[in-house]
Amino acid sequence: MKLLRSQGWKHVRTRLTLWYVGLLAGVLALFWGFSALFLFYQLRGQLDHYAIQDIETVEGLLYFDSSGHLAMHEDYHNHPESRQVLERLMEILSPDGTVLYRNQRLGNQSLGGGPAPNEGQNGYSPRSARLADGTPARLVSRRHTLGGRDLLIRLAYSELPIWSRVKELGAASLLAVPIALLLAGITGYWLAKRALAPLQEMARRAGQITSERLYDRLPVPDVDDELTHLAGVFNNLLARLEQSFEQLRRFTSDASHELRTPLTSIRSVGEVALQKNCSREEYRDTIGSMLEEVNRLTALVESLLTISRADAGRIELHPTVFPAMDLAREAAGLFEVLIEEKHQRLTVDGDETATVAADRIFLRQALVNVLHNAVKFSPAGGAISVLIRREAAGWVCVEVADSGPGIAPEHARRVFDRFYRVEESRSRDTGGAGLGLSIAQWAVREHGGEIEVIPAPQTGCIFQIRLPGAA
Repeated sequence: MKLLRSQGWKHVRTRLTLWYVGLLAGVLALFWGFSALFLFYQLRGQLDHYAIQDIETVEGLLYFDSSGHLAMHEDYHNHPESRQVLERLMEILSPDGTVLYRNQRLGNQSLGGGPAPNEGQNGYSPRSARLADGTPARLVSRRHTLGGRDLLIRLAYSELPIWSRVKELGAASLLAVPIALLLAGITGYWLAKRALAPLQEMARRAGQITSERLYDRLPVPDVDDELTHLAGVFNNLLARLEQSFEQLRRFTSDASHELRTPLTSIRSVGEVALQKNCSREEYRDTIGSMLEEVNRLTALVESLLTISRADAGRIELHPTVFPAMDLAREAAGLFEVLIEEKHQRLTVDGDETATVAADRIFLRQALVNVLHNAVKFSPAGGAISVLIRREAAGWVCVEVADSGPGIAPEHARRVFDRFYRVEESRSRDTGGAGLGLSIAQWAVREHGGEIEVIPAPQTGCIFQIRLPGAA
């Protein structure tokens, strides 16, 4: 009780110890019960054996005296060592139930009442009985013929010594079991405390981890067990949370920066225009500049909303089967005016039979973002090509090659990161926010595909989009 008051049920080690002690107590109780039954039936079997031996001896000692009364020679003992502890009770009846003989130990008490049907006819009939004084006895009966007369011999032994042995076993158990349970409880509590010590240390370390300490990790036990696996799982979770928090911080910072730039530009242009008297044409130019920044801001907000919905899993795709060439021509047609202004050349070629099963709207947006990137960074008079081809295992590859300045290998790994720009100033001049390729990567991966860039500094680069082909 003191242990329960001090520790309570809130500790696992306390509950484990109590469950262990309770289970052990149940096992010991079952063991004592089975042991007592085994001892009882074994001793009772010995009584039956002694009784059968005594009946066989008694049959040779019985005789009728000169007056016709049944008598027995008492000067012979079959196993005197057993009588030192157990004294026999004997009764001999006629078939009609008349008592012919009772030994001195039994006295005037009846041993089992009148003869039962078929009692002792087919060998020995053992059963339990109770004397008139309440003494429990183990009784064995057998039919016997003496001098042409049928006799029913009953011989019994008191069961009190058996119950005395069982009570002795119970008394010894009552003394030994509490001591065993106490030792088991102390040992179990120590073992549980030692086994759960790594878990307690993990809990302590986990309580110290905050949003500013996501780099910290839980201690991993040296033993390869369940706690080691648990610590590894939590450390992997912390690593993912750290990465997610870092991406969120970077995304928030970059988004704030990107939103601040056009807003600052709009305010600056408006303040300058208000500080001086401008002509109608100058006001039109000012408003045009502000609308240009508004358009840039609108595109940025739409991209941010798309990414936010994609991260939340709220975008539902509606796949259809269509030729990849149709999608490429449709996306290329959106840049005809811009290509003419820059005197560029855009070609679309490849396998007309290559088809894909995808959401046409989002996959077109991915290809448009890649093409827009190629048109922006290709010089005036440059060439952009789109090639569609089939690959092994049913894949369809869409290659977009440009003649721009190319991408250095150290930048190729990060071009799909949000708000990442190879050259900050050049990207701003062209109106990019660094989100187009991120959206393209999400759209391609949502369709089970892959997108990568093959850098080639000073000679342009190639974007490859691989999609599962449709039958």
